[in-house]
Amino acid sequence: MEPAVLGSKLASGLVSQLVRRLFRPDGPGAGLVDKPVRLKDLVSFRGEKHTLGDKDVHKLAEHLVRQAVDSPGEPPFRTGEQTAVADALARRLLALGDLDMDDIQAVRLGHRELARKLHDKAPAPDGLSTDACHFLDSATEWACLQILEYFTRRSTFVARTLVEQTRTQAELIAKIDELIARSPRPGTQDRSFERRYLPYVADHHNHITIYGIDLRDSPDRWPLEVAYLSLEATAAEERGLPDDHPGTPVTVQLPAEEALLAHDRVLLRGDAGSGKTTLVQWLAVTAARDGSGVPYVLPLRSLIRAGALPSPADFLKAVGCPHTPPEGWTERVLTDRRGLILVDGLDEIPAADRNRTRDWLRSLIQAFPGNRWLLTSRPTAVRPDWLAREGFHELLLVPMRRTEVATFVHRWHTAARAPEYEAPLLDSLRTKRDLARLATNPLMCGLICALHRERRGYLPTGRKELYDAALTMLLARRDRERGLGTADEVELGEEAQLELLQRLAYALVLSGRTEMDTETAEGIVERCLPTIGQSGDARPVLRSLVLRSGLLRQPSDGVVDFVHRTFQDCLGARYAVEEGHLDVLISHADDTQWEDAIRMAVAYARPRERALLLRRLLARDNARLTLLALACLEHAVAVDPEVRTAVESRAGALIPPRSKTYARALADAGPLVLELLPGPEGLTDEEALGVTITASLLGSEEPEGALAVLRRFRSHPNLDVRRQLAGTWGRFDTEEYAAEVLDHLNRRGLIAVCESAEQRAALARTGPWRGLAFRGDHSLEDILAVVRRADEVSVLELRQNPRLTDLTLLLSFFSLHGLWLVGCPAAHGLENLDVLSLSELTLQQIADPTGLRSMDSLRRLSLTQDLRCDSLTDVLPVDSALEFLFLGRSTTNRPGLRGLEHWSSLRELGLGPLSAPLGAADWRSVAALPQLTDLHVNGRFVTDYPDSISAMPELPEIESLRVPDMHGAEDLSALAARLPGLRRVTLQAVRSQDFPAIRYADVFPGAVVDVVRP
Repeated sequence: MEPAVLGSKLASGLVSQLVRRLFRPDGPGAGLVDKPVRLKDLVSFRGEKHTLGDKDVHKLAEHLVRQAVDSPGEPPFRTGEQTAVADALARRLLALGDLDMDDIQAVRLGHRELARKLHDKAPAPDGLSTDACHFLDSATEWACLQILEYFTRRSTFVARTLVEQTRTQAELIAKIDELIARSPRPGTQDRSFERRYLPYVADHHNHITIYGIDLRDSPDRWPLEVAYLSLEATAAEERGLPDDHPGTPVTVQLPAEEALLAHDRVLLRGDAGSGKTTLVQWLAVTAARDGSGVPYVLPLRSLIRAGALPSPADFLKAVGCPHTPPEGWTERVLTDRRGLILVDGLDEIPAADRNRTRDWLRSLIQAFPGNRWLLTSRPTAVRPDWLAREGFHELLLVPMRRTEVATFVHRWHTAARAPEYEAPLLDSLRTKRDLARLATNPLMCGLICALHRERRGYLPTGRKELYDAALTMLLARRDRERGLGTADEVELGEEAQLELLQRLAYALVLSGRTEMDTETAEGIVERCLPTIGQSGDARPVLRSLVLRSGLLRQPSDGVVDFVHRTFQDCLGARYAVEEGHLDVLISHADDTQWEDAIRMAVAYARPRERALLLRRLLARDNARLTLLALACLEHAVAVDPEVRTAVESRAGALIPPRSKTYARALADAGPLVLELLPGPEGLTDEEALGVTITASLLGSEEPEGALAVLRRFRSHPNLDVRRQLAGTWGRFDTEEYAAEVLDHLNRRGLIAVCESAEQRAALARTGPWRGLAFRGDHSLEDILAVVRRADEVSVLELRQNPRLTDLTLLLSFFSLHGLWLVGCPAAHGLENLDVLSLSELTLQQIADPTGLRSMDSLRRLSLTQDLRCDSLTDVLPVDSALEFLFLGRSTTNRPGLRGLEHWSSLRELGLGPLSAPLGAADWRSVAALPQLTDLHVNGRFVTDYPDSISAMPELPEIESLRVPDMHGAEDLSALAARLPGLRRVTLQAVRSQDFPAIRYADVFPGAVVDVVRP
């Protein structure tokens, strides 16, 4: 019989009704019992309170069979077999009560297997035809399918299924764990060991130690993640650039910790203290924590000391790791290419062992390819390309940049819990050039931080002690405390090394150079060997100095130099003093290259020699040498009181500068001045202004030191000081100056000047400015992008801007009261700005001044503009109560001063370098101004048009006169005769001119005469 036909004969509704009656109703509860419930306990025709008997089951079966036979279509079997088929079906259904399984097991078994179980449990039917047997089997399967569907709908089935699955999984896990415990696999042991080894590596290497420092309260260890600094490495690569020939060497830079991302094998070179070992620790800790590899830190000095270089199986034992790995673990790690092998300190092993080390590395690499290898060394320990055949890519650690030094100093003081010393030290590093040159690697930065804290922030007064501590650390203690023996055949003590290095340094100082050829250096060493009790060849001695001293290096083949110019000057000065070469030092005092050597010579000299050096510097009667003598005092512990007084008295006349003139003269002495500038505490406003002017002028030559000085004045209340700070922005790094100085200024009365897109972007990140000036080609959209709210701007200055056209666009700045338009030749639409209520306006050569007449809110007006009119009243705002008016070149060419008397409120009148003379009628308009008390007359107008001065009537009401653009030779007597009521005269000298005020004292006998400079 076809399944489709059977489905139509055995309707699901009939079978489901049968199934519901075969089983007991679902009881309350989740069914989470201790023992599974068997099917025989679920059927309704079994148990003490059965609800369905055997006869009832037979009746249900008969009903089911009869419905199948009576349904439309072909009957499933012969009609005479109907009773036999019903009995057989009833017996199979009753067999459910004999099955020893629960409902979950039945569902897992499936409807066909369940039907087969019922077939086997029930008696076999006798004499049924093939069609009847086929119907019986199909009906049984159909009923079983409905039974299982019924089971899954019971409320207890899902909960009991979860319980059953949980029990099964728990039993399975327990059996598997028992099996593993009886016969563990090697991989399982490896993973278990690595769960202990990797955290140990991360913890063991997660700190930095500085050797050679025994200072009170200065830590020698701190967490690696707090103090680690990402340094740069460089490498020369062959790259074809678009405009270059193929294979052009290109120097590339990358963060040192990324060295192994591009290359699996790296030889990293770096000077003493450059951070090589710290980088090794960082790579180990990072790999151990993020699982990017299994790190092995192998310091060669420890391996060589133990004898034979270790095989992989002995890696951990050789470095004293307390964990014992499973047998063969390291080999399995390396075979799986998961190893990160960090071999530190090639330069720290004897030269005779280095080839053996290379053979050891080669054998490991050949046996276990695909792992990552890093080997560190000082630059000159082995020749270039020493490991090139083994596929090692060479990188060189570069000196720390200024930003990296600042980051290191911050982290050091954070770790040392000494934040109060951070800012003063950063200022010292910016202003003290020799300190800045010294702080180029983590080791020296750490030493400077420690010494600075040890001396409670007064490092500059003991800089000699810094150098002495650095020399001791680099020459002796660092290697000794790290457990290093002699790495080469020559062993030199600290004093012997100092003697050799001093002679090399002095030779370089005398020659005015910073490097010498190897042959010359070997000659100096050879002549010195008998002095230090040595004999033999100078070559290995020089090689030992280059390799171990940390002070001397070999930047290229055949050349040696000092790692820092500071050490060269320091050691050279020591030798000059020991040899009594004071005259040599003084003879070079005019050479700025000798400044540091002279300062250190004063530090190392005996008191009598110190006084002699200082007296000879003062005897030259030179401002720079006077300041050099003052700078030397900070190094001198004991100085003759008379000499100290003489130096301080002479320098006191220069520092602090008490005027703009003295400030500019002081800046001529060079960057040395920055170390000596005081304040702001204890300075008058004039002195504070002088200091900021001096530092500003030195910004282009020594920006870091100058910025450190200016930063100290950013909270100064004086307006002139703040204007100086705001106006010198262009001499410094845009972003840094904006963040360090501009953003801290009190903006009252200040105008921030933008000259570039970079300055606009930086200014937009600072707080709001009420005064803004834009010089150059800036669109209005660019200008608006600088301000958060246009209504915050009250003063706007636009200069030399050819892109500015329609002035109507300025209406966005509806809170303006001051506007400057200078050198904007396309600007027009001034008539639309009369709604802004401007009180101050400056116009210089705009396209169209039409509309000025309607701006009746103006009180101050400056005009340098061609006026096509016969009277000033035709163009100027006739309804405004002007108090100040300036008329510049070409403004009076046509109208002269006619109509000026209309503004009877004028108190101050300025006449620029006019290009046309003035007559008696013009001056009568001036004389008709009843409140005019201040007059400005340009010095060039006085000299170019003397007849105009002769035509001036006597103006007794004028009390104050200002004459700009003075050279000092102008005759002002005619002007003075016409202004008998003067009380104050201010003469403004042109740039680079200087003349005394007393020169004009007799010209203006009844007035106070001052000379000012721009």
